[in-house]
Amino acid sequence: MNLKKSYAEKYGYQRVITDRNSVLTYEEIDMLKLADGKSYTGIERDKECCLIVLAGTCSVKGDDFVFENVGQRATPFDGPAEGVYIGRDTAFTVTATGGDVRICVAKAPAVKTIAPYKISAADIATKTLGKGPFERLAAFNLDESRAAEMLYIGEFWVEDGNWASYPPHKHDVDDMPVEGALDEVYYFEFDKPQGFGFQAVYSKEGDIDKAYCVRTGDFVEVPKGYHPCSAAPGYKCYCLWIMAGKNRGLFSTTQEEHKWINSEYTPKGGK
Repeated sequence: MNLKKSYAEKYGYQRVITDRNSVLTYEEIDMLKLADGKSYTGIERDKECCLIVLAGTCSVKGDDFVFENVGQRATPFDGPAEGVYIGRDTAFTVTATGGDVRICVAKAPAVKTIAPYKISAADIATKTLGKGPFERLAAFNLDESRAAEMLYIGEFWVEDGNWASYPPHKHDVDDMPVEGALDEVYYFEFDKPQGFGFQAVYSKEGDIDKAYCVRTGDFVEVPKGYHPCSAAPGYKCYCLWIMAGKNRGLFSTTQEEHKWINSEYTPKGGK
């Protein structure tokens, strides 16, 4: 079972995580890169999708909607990603404006028809999580405050040498409201071309026990289990996390033997 998929950046539309190459139940991921003035038109049958603008600016248009100037950052390290939610069976056209644009397209099955809307950076909640060597800034781009059927999306930024998704947590059992079963995918970029980090995925049952070296353009699927990650010293890490499931939200449980870290651990220097 190989949970890592790698995306080689190039112009055009690329399918990265599909129902044919993935162990995930609900989500699929595509990548789109357009040169200034170029367009892409698509429609997802029986699926909702969210266009997350990783870098650059674009317009997104359809029969009944027009969203201009979507995307306000030059790199993923320049604040939260703007995006556009597109409901099932809704045609859309993306056009790059003002230079190249890079977009991650997250998709999940949908029964409801939800009208498209823009996700503006000014409306995205951010929060500092953790402390000391596992402190990171997180953004919640497509959360409970926004309409969607299965998709739940956010980002985090990890300082060099730090950990994220730590203490380890999982969301693979339907035990609401404590824990919900949701697929997840992590997408990584680093602030330097040679940057790298590590991603672990391991299950409580022991049937999954994987560790991957990740670089810019890498995706790691999380079908179940705990999934902490880290950035190598000297390299800041950006991660886009995409969850999908019937119970949208942060319904997760922390690995029992590591729960003490949240309350008892004191980082060096006391911060």
